[in-house]
Amino acid sequence: MPKPGRDLLRLADSVILPGFVGTTPPDWLRRRLSEGLAGVVLFSRNIAGPAQVAELTAALHAESPAALVGVDEEAGEVTRLEVATGSSRPGNYALGVVDDVALTEELARDLGRDLAAAGITIDFAPSADVNSNPDNPVIGLRAFGADPALVARHTRAFVRGLQASGVAACAKHFPGHGDTAVDSHHGVPVVAGEIEEHLLPFRAAIDEGVRAIMTGHLLVPRYDEQRPATLSPHVLTALLRDELGFDGMIITDGIEMAAVSGAYGVGGASALAIAAGADAICVGGEHSDEATAVEVRDAIAQAVLDGRLPEERLADAARRVRELGAWSAATRAARPREDGHAVEGEIGLIAARRAVRVTRRTAAPVLPLTVAPQVVEFAPEMNLAIDKGTPWGVGEPLGKLLPGTTVTRITAQESRAAVLENLLRDAADRPLVLVARDAHRYPWQSEAISHLLSARADAVVVEMGLPERSDLGAIHIATYGSARVCGQAAAEVITGSL
Repeated sequence: MPKPGRDLLRLADSVILPGFVGTTPPDWLRRRLSEGLAGVVLFSRNIAGPAQVAELTAALHAESPAALVGVDEEAGEVTRLEVATGSSRPGNYALGVVDDVALTEELARDLGRDLAAAGITIDFAPSADVNSNPDNPVIGLRAFGADPALVARHTRAFVRGLQASGVAACAKHFPGHGDTAVDSHHGVPVVAGEIEEHLLPFRAAIDEGVRAIMTGHLLVPRYDEQRPATLSPHVLTALLRDELGFDGMIITDGIEMAAVSGAYGVGGASALAIAAGADAICVGGEHSDEATAVEVRDAIAQAVLDGRLPEERLADAARRVRELGAWSAATRAARPREDGHAVEGEIGLIAARRAVRVTRRTAAPVLPLTVAPQVVEFAPEMNLAIDKGTPWGVGEPLGKLLPGTTVTRITAQESRAAVLENLLRDAADRPLVLVARDAHRYPWQSEAISHLLSARADAVVVEMGLPERSDLGAIHIATYGSARVCGQAAAEVITGSL
């Protein structure tokens, strides 16, 4: 079997964005960037603070000025730059609840300024998914909502604001991950029936001039009964390129995710994705060593030699990656670089406050609280897109407003009757605040809340996920997000300071 030559390997490298370990670029990454690697994807493990990220990206661009530096900074639950503190901006769903496109655009512009200051060139946002399935385990609050027209207008506004700051937007997860009940990190979601409503936000993003679109690892039988969208020419070429007219860069979601790598391996899925019409391979969320990047490169090059991937298709993919890199480099050069510190986004707190919805279910004067409460936070297992270390909750900001507040966090394994009874005893002479996160998707949360409310009908319930019901507690507060500012906004409502 013939071996790929240096030129072909270099061409294959020019469509790969790997991850890596550490807060400084390893030697292998520097070398590969100088030899033509497309760029990198940053994850939480690469981020210690804004100044450090700015130094890191400067080192990357010293090796390759046009290298793409991407990150999943959606704001809200999915944050990388603020993973240690929680996001200073609410996520998409809260913005959809407010439904003020000017606010969405300004928040995205504010986010873009922080990203540009840190040297980020492409943000894998916004999520343009229509969350039509409330049981969706991976999208949920990451979507602007369940109404296609609402999602479309806010997708357009987010793209406009982010790219006005010189950072390329990347609408995801094409052709729409909202009507699924399977997490593509673990399996293959199937999107049955027509998908025209789910395409509406992507059409809006394309009309707005979005620079990139990320594929979803979804099986869409309407277009392809065999291969997920990421690997399907029917979806990426016939639909996205030819029918929708998108001419920017198509990048895959993490190629090591089980929905695509399970059947084909990381390298095999990468070669199939480029052949299907993708231009760039995102890899490294779970496999972040040089060997993985080499495996992807070699598999793409070998597919060319074997005739499974036309070299012209690979060259076309490399061209689109190169063009986006050139746009990013030119945009970066045209804008004065700020010192590597994040702007404390007041716009984010304003948005979070506007998104809060309060349902009063009693005439009794429950709020504002003036006595330090007992706060119980129910902590479900979150999907892999959300960093497990990201702080969330109401207890911490409430403690600053009402010193003496105590906080107990309970997982599914800890949610037992004896534990709940102990909490009731501890809160016997104090206000009780219950904080849920997607309670409708976790029976153990609903059962625990019912148990506590049966004894304490005066309790305040805060839902920081999707509030499928608002008839819980004496006062029900929906924040439509669990970002730091969402917790702050809820604490202000509880204490009457909002």
